[in-house]
Amino acid sequence: MKCSVIILNWNGARMLRTYLPSVVTHTTDAELIVADNGSTDESLQVLKDEFPTVRTIVLDKNYGFAEGYNQAIAQVDSEYVVLLNSDVEVTENWLSPLLAYMDAHSEVAAVQPKIRSWRNKALFEHAGAAGGYLDPLGYPYCRGRRFGKVEEDKGQYDTVVNVDWTTGACMCVRTKIYKESGGLDAAFFAHQEEIDLCWRMRNQGWTLACVPQSTVYHLGGGALSYDNPRKTYLNFRNNLLMIYKNSRCRWGVLSIRFFLDIAAACMFLVTGKKGSAKAVLEARKDYHKMRKNYHH
Repeated sequence: MKCSVIILNWNGARMLRTYLPSVVTHTTDAELIVADNGSTDESLQVLKDEFPTVRTIVLDKNYGFAEGYNQAIAQVDSEYVVLLNSDVEVTENWLSPLLAYMDAHSEVAAVQPKIRSWRNKALFEHAGAAGGYLDPLGYPYCRGRRFGKVEEDKGQYDTVVNVDWTTGACMCVRTKIYKESGGLDAAFFAHQEEIDLCWRMRNQGWTLACVPQSTVYHLGGGALSYDNPRKTYLNFRNNLLMIYKNSRCRWGVLSIRFFLDIAAACMFLVTGKKGSAKAVLEARKDYHKMRKNYHH
């Protein structure tokens, strides 16, 4: 099979019943796989009874988003692999434009479709929107989304463009390049691990693109809500690690980020979000512990 579409699932039986039918219906040109990340709910039974045509890879525990995908992709030998979140509804012919673009552009390591909101299908979705970028301080943003504000899709981003990163909500990547680049960093566990991978691939000379001729709808916040302190912790910690690993101006950027992170913690504190303020400080502490594992 030329392409494998892999959905990582953890205790997501309800998600599977809601979103997997569209993937089964509209994915006729690829192998469809659900990699189960050590679920303890009825996920495996749902897959067996309701989706018998879907290949299942059963992992022995919850490896997190990053290592879960690494474990699953290690068992795949397709030319391309699509990382697809379990809370994504796909549309008719969603995969063909992505594969066609990859076939025609050998310099491109990964692409993403246009990501719109499942809750309000006229709007872009926070995770990826119409292609991801990084500002000079390492903060990610997207065409169609800056900070927490998303735009209505009026066709303003319907051109194919090169981007800094492609979203892990729906990323089509060359399997060989994914593996040669080291895959997703398991130490990240979840959040911004795909941006780190994309940065590594770009540092190796590859390009990335958004192909908006393909559209999918993403629920978002399926694992952790946007204001969850655990999500805040992972985003701050992983963003610092990503900068340390990949930025050619890491020390200047990280010096500025120290003051901005302290300001963010203070903002959370004065707005009554004590858990998020603590999460920022914990993220910085653990970043300092973890960065010694990466050598320059």
